[in-house]
Amino acid sequence: MRLPAEFSLIARHFLPLAGPGALRLADDAAILTPPPGQELVLSADAMVAGVHFLPDDPPETVGRKLLRVNLSDLAAKGAVPIGYLMTVSTPGATPDAWFAGFAAGLALDQAAFGVTLVGGDTTSTPGPISLSLTIIGHVAPGTAVLRSGAQPGDEIWVTGTIGDGALGLQAALGKLADAGGYLLDRYRLPQPRVGLALAGIASAAMDVSDGLVQDLGHLCRGGNVAAEIEAAKVPLSDAARAAGPEWLETCLTGGDDYELLLAVPAPRRAALVAEATRAGIAVTRIGRFLAGPPDVTVRQANGAPMELTKHGWSHF
Repeated sequence: MRLPAEFSLIARHFLPLAGPGALRLADDAAILTPPPGQELVLSADAMVAGVHFLPDDPPETVGRKLLRVNLSDLAAKGAVPIGYLMTVSTPGATPDAWFAGFAAGLALDQAAFGVTLVGGDTTSTPGPISLSLTIIGHVAPGTAVLRSGAQPGDEIWVTGTIGDGALGLQAALGKLADAGGYLLDRYRLPQPRVGLALAGIASAAMDVSDGLVQDLGHLCRGGNVAAEIEAAKVPLSDAARAAGPEWLETCLTGGDDYELLLAVPAPRRAALVAEATRAGIAVTRIGRFLAGPPDVTVRQANGAPMELTKHGWSHF
């Protein structure tokens, strides 16, 4: 008996990605056993063409970005990835080559990050392409780092560089020169900071997806504290600096970085630096949390507050 078209597509492109517990993607559920003595950590993110990626982005990078933005949420919890569930909704006219490229990108990053597909769903839609992924990881009981927990006096640290993703989108739209393609690559392929052991070091953490200033505000509300950062200390890549100072606000508020934003008590500073060095991840101290209403102040070089026209990305 011939397979229905949907199941044939799954067998061609997604069955090779399936791992233990996926039941060969032939059942209505997956069965997953976490490592002994570990707690599960789950997170979900969606990506929609025209909102989170451009309709003409290569399908390989779309697949990789979908997995990476979800891995970034696990990284912020200090969790180890296990696998993922995925929903793919595409217009009926989507060519088979798109699915092949999308799955090839997932396969690359499955190998890089040690995860496998355990299940999901495929559906048709009038458009645009809509994707959702639920990532599954594990931590030792009670060690997941939450958004809540920042205390007055904690230092504010970030991984990597800030603003490249937002500038990469502007480059893709033709609004910013990007001769070497570095910024566009950072927009299409964020680097999830999986492997940075945060338990016992960070008092609070999250990834920067909607803009540094806006996401820092989430940590402030979680801990009922204020925050102050120095614009000059926010780490920028050479490509971001080359864009010019007129793009600084975009770097601070634009989103799509998927770097980690950390609250770290001063006595644990050395431990963070040592762990980051071990993991090969750059970290930079950019400010501190203060007692006061949950708000974020960005200081200019002269100490004056920077006036921002926006604080970050919002879907609504």
